[in-house]
Amino acid sequence: MLSPLLIKGKTSPLPIIQGGMGIGVSLHPLASAVAREGGCGVISSAALDRIVTRRTGKKHTIYSALREEVALARNNGGFIGVNIMVALARDYRDSIRAAIDEGADAIISGGGLPMDLPAVQPPGDTALIPIVSSSRALEVICRKWERHRYRPDAAVLEGPLAGGHLGFKPEQIDAEEYQLERLLPQVKDVAKKYGDFPIIAAGGIFTHEDILQILKLGADGVQLGTRFLATEESSASNTYKQAVINASREDIVVAHRPGSPCGLPFRVIRHSPMFQTALNRGRQPKCNFGYLLHKDAEGRYTVCPARESNEDHFCICSGLLQSCGLDVEDGEELYTVGSNAYRVDRILSVKEVMSELSGKTTPA
Repeated sequence: MLSPLLIKGKTSPLPIIQGGMGIGVSLHPLASAVAREGGCGVISSAALDRIVTRRTGKKHTIYSALREEVALARNNGGFIGVNIMVALARDYRDSIRAAIDEGADAIISGGGLPMDLPAVQPPGDTALIPIVSSSRALEVICRKWERHRYRPDAAVLEGPLAGGHLGFKPEQIDAEEYQLERLLPQVKDVAKKYGDFPIIAAGGIFTHEDILQILKLGADGVQLGTRFLATEESSASNTYKQAVINASREDIVVAHRPGSPCGLPFRVIRHSPMFQTALNRGRQPKCNFGYLLHKDAEGRYTVCPARESNEDHFCICSGLLQSCGLDVEDGEELYTVGSNAYRVDRILSVKEVMSELSGKTTPA
């Protein structure tokens, strides 16, 4: 039996956190279903203003959209978190405020180091959880957060087998010293140094046995994204889910040049239409939606590498929005997955996946 996960005085009956898969995969149907089964359901904040506006027919800001999504997820109770990427700089602070104001149980923040997360707004009962890829990164965050008189309520250690953006250099991804099992003891030591908060392991965890093994090595909980990607409750498009089911091990690659405008390696299915176009330099430099914009010299959010060149970067926002069912300009889907996506062979309900992960049933 798996032990509960206690974070900031709140209990998730199972130590299983559903990864915040953006854009538009981890919405309230998936998050609430995971929470109902005893795990921590997570909403991705990425592009929620566009997604909720399209769904409701009413214009939404990122603040109002995220509040609505959290409220819907919390309707059935359970532990609900929000994943907010640092790289979404324009919307970052408003997303944090919305999650706290709506009473989300946790904010999980990566895609860069969330150095000033505690300074945005007093979090109240909302747990603040950084995502890190090394003990050094966690040490830097803890030192910075001390200036705000706050320590992490937990931390997610994401190894190089995860999906989406990876906090590693391309040459580190397959190196033995950077694998999750090697990084975990070092990160646990930092957590103990700053108050012994929980460490959640992520990246490459797929089965109940994987969970037991990483918990035995010292993790307090686990985070899984790919297992929930092709579920009935996932908001990924049907073509996205089918691409996951059809993928072989060789189909799963790390995109870097060209890759995400964030500059981080980005794991995808090779046959994603958007990725194939990017490889063939078939798309003109363009930033369609501006979610990854950074400030220019005058402090305006205008800078995106995908606007300047298609040699190294392409507009992932367009591909990911298309992959959650939105018809967008130049719409070609982009399928981001974890390294074990080739093991997904059918669409299951969240209830079935959680039953397998908790050890109640064995895979069919």
